[in-house]
Amino acid sequence: MQKRKGLIGKVINNKMEKTIVVEFQHTVQHPRYGKVMRRRTRLKAHDEKKECLIGDRVRVVECRPLSKEKHWRVVEVLAHVNRVEPVPVEGIS
Repeated sequence: MQKRKGLIGKVINNKMEKTIVVEFQHTVQHPRYGKVMRRRTRLKAHDEKKECLIGDRVRVVECRPLSKEKHWRVVEVLAHVNRVEPVPVEGIS
């Protein structure tokens, strides 16, 4: 059995139903001039539990094609960003 490819990226969109867009940034060296350039890749990933919010860092792995552009699924949320917990208010019955 082959090991599936996994990547870690940042959620940049979660407005679709059970689908998020994850962005991965990497650096490559220009073949002729040698300058190091930043590149980004955006992938659609399946989020079954709808737990990912914009800004979260997630780990995704390859899977069978789930739709025309969706071939990845979320394995775990590594870090929640900008998550605000509700504060209980006393005196309200």
